[in-house]
Amino acid sequence: MKTMTLGNSGLEVPNIGLGCMRMKDLIKNDAAKVIQSSMDAGINFFDHADIYGDGKSEEVFSEAIELTSYSRDKITLQTKCGIRKGSFDFSKDHILASVDGSLERLKTDYIDILLLHRPDTLVEPEEVAEAFTMLKESGKVRQFGVSNQNPMQIELLKKYLKQDLIVNQLQFSIMHTSMIDAGMNVNMGNDSAIVRDGSVLDYSRLNDMTIQAWSPFQYGMMEGVFVGNEKFPKLNTTLQEIAEKKGVTDSAIAVAWILRHPAKIQPIVGTMNPERLKGIAKASDVELSREEWYEIYRAAGNELP
Repeated sequence: MKTMTLGNSGLEVPNIGLGCMRMKDLIKNDAAKVIQSSMDAGINFFDHADIYGDGKSEEVFSEAIELTSYSRDKITLQTKCGIRKGSFDFSKDHILASVDGSLERLKTDYIDILLLHRPDTLVEPEEVAEAFTMLKESGKVRQFGVSNQNPMQIELLKKYLKQDLIVNQLQFSIMHTSMIDAGMNVNMGNDSAIVRDGSVLDYSRLNDMTIQAWSPFQYGMMEGVFVGNEKFPKLNTTLQEIAEKKGVTDSAIAVAWILRHPAKIQPIVGTMNPERLKGIAKASDVELSREEWYEIYRAAGNELP
């Protein structure tokens, strides 16, 4: 498993992470098999959020990992806070309470990375700054980031923060490419030319901020998986052909497509199937040519200008 550095933190992590949102549905022994398979494959980066199963995913994880060859200093734990039922909350009190809850559920003394989960339009960045400083100085959180935020929202936070924001978690996959579409359709009159995210990809590269790609196998807004889906015959034929040539699964090619981008994006995969996870992990060593990358992009229905 290849590694990468998150932002400018110096924190070395695998270039693929495991998202634990669906772990809430597993019994402890099955969750332990997923975690052990992940670590055996070199994926020792685990992404959580307090909202996943109302905290149950974190609870199942902490119970299950005790059944594995676990060592706290050998794994990286990331969690997120800020989403509440029917609203968002980046207030100081909520951030502090959320972290304490995650620490208790995860049975750990510290979180490696805390992300603000989606934007809160009522955010008071001074309060976020106070909360982050308290968490950093107490040793409860070591690094910080955001999810689904555009460059100006990040700049607003950075005006007040003492800490770097090293990660922005964004939806990105072969079937969700607006982040790159606009950059290839500059000065065009088509829909793909619309900049919907404030050029967050270029901003992230300029500011040494790692993009983490969530839902790397989904199309639409969590409408389903595109890999093996009969709705996308041309894409799946292309994925299968390249997968056979590389000796890996079509899911691994979908992840390798993300890894091929020079922005050094870290995909966060969410499968709870140990065998599928082993296959996906092989994407770390797959080298896609420029021609193969664009072939996959076009097979997903994208047109080049």
